[in-house]
Amino acid sequence: MGAKNCPETPRQKMINMMYIVLTAMLALNVSAEVLEAFKLIDSSLIHTLNTVELKNQQIYSSFDQAYTENPAKVQEWKQKADEVKIKSIEISQYIAKLKEDLVKYSGSEIVNQDNPFDPTRFNLIIEKGDTLEIKKEDDLNGTSEFMIKQGNATILKEKITSYKNEMVELLGNDDDYMKQTILSTLETADPSGEKVSDKKTWQSMHFENTPLAAILTVLSKIQIDVKNTEANVLSYLYSQIDAGSFKFNKLGARVIANSNIVFQGEPYEAEVFLAAEDTTQQPEIFINGKPVEVSDGKAVYKVNTSEPGVFKWGGLIKYKTPDGIFKDYKFEQSYQVTKPGITMSATRMNVFYRGLDNPFDIASGIPKENLEVEMTNGRVTKSGDAFLIRPTELDEQGKRTKVSVFANIGGERKLVGTTDWRVKRVPDPVAQVAGLAGGDIRKERLQIEDGVMAVLEDFDFDFKYRVTEFEIQTTIAGGYIDRKISKSNRFTPEQKEQLKRVQPESIVYISNIKAVGDDGSTRDLDPVSFKVR
Repeated sequence: MGAKNCPETPRQKMINMMYIVLTAMLALNVSAEVLEAFKLIDSSLIHTLNTVELKNQQIYSSFDQAYTENPAKVQEWKQKADEVKIKSIEISQYIAKLKEDLVKYSGSEIVNQDNPFDPTRFNLIIEKGDTLEIKKEDDLNGTSEFMIKQGNATILKEKITSYKNEMVELLGNDDDYMKQTILSTLETADPSGEKVSDKKTWQSMHFENTPLAAILTVLSKIQIDVKNTEANVLSYLYSQIDAGSFKFNKLGARVIANSNIVFQGEPYEAEVFLAAEDTTQQPEIFINGKPVEVSDGKAVYKVNTSEPGVFKWGGLIKYKTPDGIFKDYKFEQSYQVTKPGITMSATRMNVFYRGLDNPFDIASGIPKENLEVEMTNGRVTKSGDAFLIRPTELDEQGKRTKVSVFANIGGERKLVGTTDWRVKRVPDPVAQVAGLAGGDIRKERLQIEDGVMAVLEDFDFDFKYRVTEFEIQTTIAGGYIDRKISKSNRFTPEQKEQLKRVQPESIVYISNIKAVGDDGSTRDLDPVSFKVR
């Protein structure tokens, strides 16, 4: 039935428009630069996780040693420490298994002899010691289905809530600030919104329509929050062994942060205190050269994070010994602020063009001034916050051109990523007359044109070609071919006279076209032909 007999309703028009928008959205992929940034952050988080785990094991060893020396005095606190250990292992193993199942659900596979391990790729080491090579780091559909539709995000939230409540319960009726720290570190409340459309859950905020690389980063951050909570509770329990007797022979400044990596817009918060506490007197604490308020032997350093980067801070603790002598205990800390969010864009090929300054940008969450770029097969220069890559040799297969990015992190130069790139030559231009590359043309229009142009179609770089030679062939009376040659990009007087004599329906054939590019290379262009009207 024709549209005239069955006109499209407004509702149907709306449905059609929604379908177009949905199709366009499905055609988008997550930017490779943003995925690289999440991989870098996740690697840093894993490193921090291992460091915190090592410190926790040292505290457990201290509990064992103290119990051996005085079982009666230590038994109550060691039993609670053992409970902390069991519950922390349970939730840590659950999150690790959740990572493994999520990665497998997105189509990843175990690296073996048939699929050799490549350290430059995005990998996940699972509990069994095997390595999963992550194939779909930009996967959005599989992650949403696994975490949201199958309810795994809800289960994770329930386990986090149960764990933090159990840790708070182990503290008893003491140290309200420690309890508040645990509850805020492992916050699982739904975000607030004034509009109905703004209502989101904790699950949807972290895991809905989020790429696999970003979800793995979120899960790694939760693992660190769990380990930091475990460390806070263990430190508190261990301090209770001698809390009543106040016997210690060594003091040290301690800083406990809820996380050393925070997202932009979230506050960075840390506790500063002495490892041993004397309830009869308060230490003096100075942060960044200024005195701060001290309560229960602790001070809190809190600062807003308005821009990404790595920030350092520190100070000292002044404490009066039983001999009446003041001693200073210095401390230094740093934290990293990184931007949250995801940039959606079409996937771009890893291609450079020989002889051109190719813009090269890096999205890593690390300040640009702390980044260095090196490459094989060419040179790298910096232009403002961006980099310019200028390859020297062709590399169609991308086997000899590698770009490596180094970052200055904590005063050390570290390799944060290496990628392979193909190097192509600038494409051939297309010969045109009057903006046409062939076809029908009116004789009057042909006669007023000055010559032949070489045009690079759909090429974003500022690169030009100039025609240096071409030949015009026409058919004259008797069926003979009339050839006239130009040694520039302009029609010669003879060629202009030749074009005046062409008859309608005849063919003008332009061939042997040569053009020179800005890089000095000469290209032979395809011939063009016109039918005169």
